[in-house]
Amino acid sequence: AQVLVESGGGSVQSGGSLRLSCAASGYTYSSYSMGWFRQAPGKEREGVAAADIISRTNYADSVKGRFTISRDNAKNTLYLQMNSLNPEDTAMYYCAASGRRWPTLSPHEYSYWGQGTQVTVSS
Repeated sequence: AQVLVESGGGSVQSGGSLRLSCAASGYTYSSYSMGWFRQAPGKEREGVAAADIISRTNYADSVKGRFTISRDNAKNTLYLQMNSLNPEDTAMYYCAASGRRWPTLSPHEYSYWGQGTQVTVSS
Protein backbone atom coordinates (compact mmCIF):
# COMPACT_ATOMS: atom_id res chain seq x y z
CA ALA A 1 0.00 0.00 0.00
CA GLN A 2 1.08 3.55 -0.69
CA VAL A 3 2.01 5.35 2.50
CA LEU A 4 3.01 8.98 3.01
CA VAL A 5 3.97 10.16 6.49
CA GLU A 6 4.51 13.83 7.24
CA SER A 7 6.53 15.19 10.14
CA GLY A 8 8.09 18.42 11.31
CA GLY A 9 5.04 20.50 12.06
CA GLY A 10 4.69 22.51 15.23
CA SER A 11 4.05 25.92 16.72
CA VAL A 12 6.28 28.88 15.93
CA GLN A 13 6.14 32.62 16.22
CA SER A 14 5.72 34.91 13.26
CA GLY A 15 8.99 35.18 11.35
CA GLY A 16 10.12 31.73 12.38
CA SER A 17 10.98 28.67 10.30
CA LEU A 18 9.98 25.03 10.09
CA ARG A 19 11.08 22.15 7.91
CA LEU A 20 8.50 19.56 6.99
CA SER A 21 9.40 16.06 5.83
CA CYS A 22 7.36 13.44 4.04
CA ALA A 23 8.52 9.83 3.98
CA ALA A 24 7.01 7.79 1.15
CA SER A 25 6.74 4.06 0.66
CA GLY A 26 4.77 1.45 -1.26
CA TYR A 27 5.24 2.92 -4.74
CA THR A 28 8.02 4.07 -7.08
CA TYR A 29 8.64 7.44 -5.49
CA SER A 30 11.02 8.69 -8.18
CA SER A 31 8.35 8.23 -10.87
CA TYR A 32 5.83 10.55 -9.25
CA SER A 33 5.55 14.28 -8.95
CA MET A 34 5.21 15.33 -5.31
CA GLY A 35 3.43 18.23 -3.71
CA TRP A 36 2.70 19.99 -0.47
CA PHE A 37 -0.79 21.20 0.27
CA ARG A 38 -2.43 22.94 3.19
CA GLN A 39 -5.90 23.36 4.56
CA ALA A 40 -7.00 25.82 7.18
CA PRO A 41 -10.30 25.44 9.05
CA GLY A 42 -13.21 26.46 6.87
CA LYS A 43 -11.06 26.78 3.76
CA GLU A 44 -10.42 24.60 0.75
CA ARG A 45 -7.24 22.61 0.41
CA GLU A 46 -4.69 24.58 -1.60
CA GLY A 47 -1.47 23.70 -3.35
CA VAL A 48 1.62 25.21 -1.75
CA ALA A 49 4.55 23.75 -3.67
CA ALA A 50 5.26 20.90 -6.04
CA ALA A 51 8.26 19.19 -7.59
CA ASP A 52 8.18 16.86 -10.56
CA ILE A 53 10.40 13.84 -11.19
CA ILE A 54 13.32 15.98 -12.39
CA SER A 55 12.78 18.50 -9.57
CA ARG A 56 11.22 21.27 -11.60
CA THR A 57 9.27 23.23 -9.03
CA ASN A 58 6.10 25.26 -8.78
CA TYR A 59 4.95 27.48 -5.92
CA ALA A 60 1.81 29.25 -4.89
CA ASP A 61 2.23 33.02 -5.12
CA SER A 62 1.62 33.34 -1.39
CA VAL A 63 4.76 31.34 -0.52
CA LYS A 64 7.19 32.27 -3.29
CA GLY A 65 10.49 33.42 -1.87
CA ARG A 66 9.68 31.97 1.56
CA PHE A 67 9.14 28.24 1.02
CA THR A 68 11.43 25.78 -0.73
CA ILE A 69 10.42 22.30 -1.83
CA SER A 70 13.01 19.60 -2.39
CA ARG A 71 13.05 15.87 -2.85
CA ASP A 72 15.58 13.16 -2.14
CA ASN A 73 14.81 10.25 -4.44
CA ALA A 74 17.43 8.07 -2.75
CA LYS A 75 15.59 8.42 0.58
CA ASN A 76 12.05 8.55 -0.84
CA THR A 77 11.58 11.76 1.09
CA LEU A 78 10.06 15.12 0.28
CA TYR A 79 10.87 18.31 2.18
CA LEU A 80 9.38 21.75 2.60
CA GLN A 81 11.57 24.43 4.12
CA MET A 82 9.34 27.23 5.38
CA ASN A 83 10.87 30.57 6.33
CA SER A 84 9.40 33.91 7.34
CA LEU A 85 6.24 32.22 8.54
CA ASN A 86 3.21 34.34 9.31
CA PRO A 87 -0.16 33.56 10.93
CA GLU A 88 -1.76 33.12 7.48
CA ASP A 89 0.42 30.03 7.04
CA THR A 90 -1.38 28.28 9.89
CA ALA A 91 -2.95 25.10 8.53
CA MET A 92 -2.72 21.35 8.33
CA TYR A 93 -0.03 20.51 5.80
CA TYR A 94 -0.24 17.43 3.60
CA CYS A 95 2.13 15.81 1.17
CA ALA A 96 0.82 13.99 -1.87
CA ALA A 97 1.94 12.08 -4.95
CA SER A 98 0.78 12.59 -8.52
CA GLY A 99 1.32 10.61 -11.68
CA ARG A 100 1.47 13.86 -13.66
CA ARG A 101 4.79 14.67 -15.32
CA TRP A 102 4.71 18.31 -14.24
CA PRO A 103 4.66 20.03 -10.82
CA THR A 104 0.93 20.59 -10.63
CA LEU A 105 -0.63 22.40 -7.67
CA SER A 106 -4.11 21.05 -8.30
CA PRO A 107 -5.19 18.69 -5.50
CA HIS A 108 -7.42 16.82 -7.96
CA GLU A 109 -4.35 15.55 -9.83
CA TYR A 110 -2.89 13.80 -6.79
CA SER A 111 -3.58 10.17 -6.00
CA TYR A 112 -1.83 9.40 -2.73
CA TRP A 113 -2.06 11.52 0.39
CA GLY A 114 -0.55 11.60 3.84
CA GLN A 115 -2.42 12.26 7.08
CA GLY A 116 -1.02 15.73 7.56
CA THR A 117 1.05 17.66 10.08
CA GLN A 118 -0.19 20.78 11.85
CA VAL A 119 1.61 24.09 11.50
CA THR A 120 0.58 26.93 13.80
CA VAL A 121 2.10 30.39 13.56
CA SER A 122 1.37 32.92 16.27
CA SER A 123 1.78 36.67 15.95
